[in-house]
Amino acid sequence: MKFLSSYIKLLLVILSALLLTGCVHDDKYDTPDLSTYQCGDLKATKTLAELKAMPQDQTFTTDDVVEGYVSSSDETGNIYKYLYIQDKPENPTQGLVISVDAVSTYANFPQGSKVYIKLKGLAMGKYGDFIQLGAMDAANMFGRIPEKMVPTNIVKSCTEKAAIIPKVMTLAEVKPANDALVGALIQINNAEFHANTLCLQYAPEGTSADRGLTDPTHSAATTKVARNSGYATFATKTLPSGNGKFVGILSKFRTTYQFYIVRDTDLEMNGPRLDKKVAPCAADPTASKLTVAQAKALYKSATNPTLIKDNATLTAKVTANDQTGNLFKYLYVEDATGGIRININMNDLYLDKRFQVGRMLTVNLKDLYIGDKDGELQLGGLFNGNVGQVELADTYKHFFANDTPISAVTATERTISSLTTADVGKWIKIKDLQVTNADLWKNFADGTSDTNRTLEDCSGNKIILRTNGRADFGTKDEPLLANNVQMDTGKGDVYAVLQIFRGTYQLRITKLRDIDLDNPRCDGTLPPKMKFTAIFEDPFADLTKWNAVSVTGTQGWRTQTISGNTFAVMSGFQGGNFANEDWLISKNAVELTGYDKYFLSFDNDKRFAGNDIETYITENYTGNPATTNWVKLNPTLDTDEGAYGWANSGNIDLAAYAGKKIFVAFKYTSTTSAAATWEIDNVKISGAK
Repeated sequence: MKFLSSYIKLLLVILSALLLTGCVHDDKYDTPDLSTYQCGDLKATKTLAELKAMPQDQTFTTDDVVEGYVSSSDETGNIYKYLYIQDKPENPTQGLVISVDAVSTYANFPQGSKVYIKLKGLAMGKYGDFIQLGAMDAANMFGRIPEKMVPTNIVKSCTEKAAIIPKVMTLAEVKPANDALVGALIQINNAEFHANTLCLQYAPEGTSADRGLTDPTHSAATTKVARNSGYATFATKTLPSGNGKFVGILSKFRTTYQFYIVRDTDLEMNGPRLDKKVAPCAADPTASKLTVAQAKALYKSATNPTLIKDNATLTAKVTANDQTGNLFKYLYVEDATGGIRININMNDLYLDKRFQVGRMLTVNLKDLYIGDKDGELQLGGLFNGNVGQVELADTYKHFFANDTPISAVTATERTISSLTTADVGKWIKIKDLQVTNADLWKNFADGTSDTNRTLEDCSGNKIILRTNGRADFGTKDEPLLANNVQMDTGKGDVYAVLQIFRGTYQLRITKLRDIDLDNPRCDGTLPPKMKFTAIFEDPFADLTKWNAVSVTGTQGWRTQTISGNTFAVMSGFQGGNFANEDWLISKNAVELTGYDKYFLSFDNDKRFAGNDIETYITENYTGNPATTNWVKLNPTLDTDEGAYGWANSGNIDLAAYAGKKIFVAFKYTSTTSAAATWEIDNVKISGAK
């Protein structure tokens, strides 16, 4: 009868799983194969604590078994390719992180299931400086448990599920002394999200986000966050803005404690906040409603910003934001009466649904400032007596998403000669412009700062095109920085927001397709673009084109492959921070002859705190980096230490070395207190004619 009962339960699990769907993480989320999953009851030979004390990075060969209760569920998509367990359903003393190359694990191991883990063939290792259970791969590197091993190594008990009762802790108790609980389901009472996250969604769609947590015991010196996936079913919901019960799986990445929410319904955070302030996440319906023109008219001084004291709101459409990086910490809104710039001290505004282009945004004007910055009226906070940015912690007080759907932004058509100050802040279209002869064959920007190029119409009227060198006119996976993109050489239409700087009009585009100069110029010609030819390039299948020189430390340059892409990598972190000085120097000299211009470019990625990578060039490499006369270059480097993602250096001008032979080097340094990981890929030296 026991066998028959178990068989029936298994059939029910299979049928239930076929009716469930998971949340997409990488555009494919396969239905799990349940045919090999069977329940069983084994005898544990080791505790979770004993398992975590076993040697790391080596495959277990004994037939030991550990047991635990599943504390997690990936049903909502907020947990991905991890299974978390704890030693007891209630008041656990140990948790465990299990890395599995499998999705929809909730179908086979729902929360509360008792599981037995057969250790043979598995291994303990670290990711993000924290221990977890996984497996060694063919290259003897620690990673996830292969999907085919999951049903054979993780066995669900045939007994009924237990109710997982979250362990109640304070955030002050979330500290290294209690790291044994990483993997357990934890409850924090009197918890609330940081003020700078109020009225935000759990995460932007498709992008993970950290949302800071606090309670009455929390120290500002420590970081505790809810780590939310942009693929979670609740990702686009608004965070609860009150105080109350927070429940999540305790995790840790290096020194940062993270909680993974299993279900947003586990959170009960609707009570009064600790500071007694209210975050309604909606505009005051009794406030007077102003137009852009009326808001601009509130500016009363010719020298100082004006504090807006009236209870008034402005509702207008977002016409330009920072999605490509050509705008930084500001956006533009527009209604039928005009457009205006709003300054906000917030990165990646475009990821917040309130600030998406085409979205109607309602702005609470009370306590904001309106001021004249170099001739352009702007809304924001106060900074050094000038109009500045609205602070992140105050955004919830001033900006509210409108319920109306996103709609297209319509450009106002103008000519250069017809522009007036009333057009400043508007999204405009100017037809039949071309780059002046002086700026032909130039990139949009030089280096990493703002650069002016001049556009003209066929009557000789001119206007500035202003571009930030860090603007990413490509994609996040394939960065195409403005200082690496050559402008079209013909004539065409330009869509841009109109700015003014000390009496001079300037255009600022938000994406590459805003400017399309492919038609013949005013004189009927269509000059070809300058052609770039690779003189030297290395996608780093190996390090055979380089000399790796270790001056200090035992760590060294190596190659690594992730998702089929191989690159050079250097880190001074190995279970702790170590002091290092390591050089990666091109093995052979590269001769710069036969072209008009020469450029160096490469992709780079920084993770974790530590020194920046340094890039050097020399005409005479002595064989010893210490005795070589190096010249330091100034590439664009990745600044996002907390995430994977490549940055492009931009085209570094090597005109000073035309006709010479050069060596290129990357210098990595770390200390005992900070050791970043730097990845280098796609090094290219190009010639152009």
